[in-house]
Amino acid sequence: MRAITQQTYGGPEVLAVVDVPEPHALPTEVLVRVRAIGLMPLEARLRGGEFPLLGPPPFILGWDVSGVVEAAHTWRFRPGDEVFGMPLFPRAAGAYAEMVAAPALHLARKPAALSHVEAAALPSVGLTAWQGLVDLGEVGAGDRVLVHGGGGGVGHVAVQIAKARGAYVITTAGPGKRAFVEGLGADEVIDYTATDFARATSGIDLVLDTIGGDTAERSLEVLRPGGHLVTAVAEDDERLIARFEGAGMRFSGIAVDPDPVGLRHLAGLVEEGKLRVHVQETFPFGRVADAHRLLEAGHLRGKLVLTV
Repeated sequence: MRAITQQTYGGPEVLAVVDVPEPHALPTEVLVRVRAIGLMPLEARLRGGEFPLLGPPPFILGWDVSGVVEAAHTWRFRPGDEVFGMPLFPRAAGAYAEMVAAPALHLARKPAALSHVEAAALPSVGLTAWQGLVDLGEVGAGDRVLVHGGGGGVGHVAVQIAKARGAYVITTAGPGKRAFVEGLGADEVIDYTATDFARATSGIDLVLDTIGGDTAERSLEVLRPGGHLVTAVAEDDERLIARFEGAGMRFSGIAVDPDPVGLRHLAGLVEEGKLRVHVQETFPFGRVADAHRLLEAGHLRGKLVLTV
């Protein structure tokens, strides 16, 4: 089969399409013929050697996948089933490939309403938003929720999940994304290039932070007494944790993990017409370097996807 690997750390040019042996599914696993692969910003950082999560090269990047079960060593799926998920994260899943072996529990049935491209874009951002807002944040009807970066991968899904839970949703976004996030259901949009969010809103029950740095710290100013910051980017910042807890606020860090229950909830929202995932651009398998260049440039609207 074809896979995308790298022999050294470096820029997008180190990614190469090569022939490798097909993986084998173990008991309780399935072998998936991959149709599409969602790209995570994390993968550009791993490719460049920013931190050695997968050890030194060579390795195969990738986690977000959608495809068709080729072989099943489990009662949960049968050959021909269409599935999607984020298997094995943060251990190597080798998803930049034509075939992936994955634990059945790390996958869910693909909603018929989603193409494989859309389904591959959903797992990591969807699960991050679901686990942050629902599992940790317990967001419900009437809550005031502030989503930082509402036009990005996690943010654009988070806006929709919070709305589906009955929350009043405020989000920060650049001027080029205002119409986009309003179309997702955001009740208020704060243009962070022109307005200080800490002066523009208050009384927030939960802040979902996808930005980090000064944005996470200044979110303390907009929370109601006892409010909750959930951050996907500063979960290990001990100084930040101490500041929030010292002010009587709740602080939670979310490091996303594979979750079939969460995947099924996301699929349910899709089928109810309450959630859609936006794909900014797709790239054929062989143009992975071009996809990584755009991934590194940042300020994406939704997700990037490789097609196989």
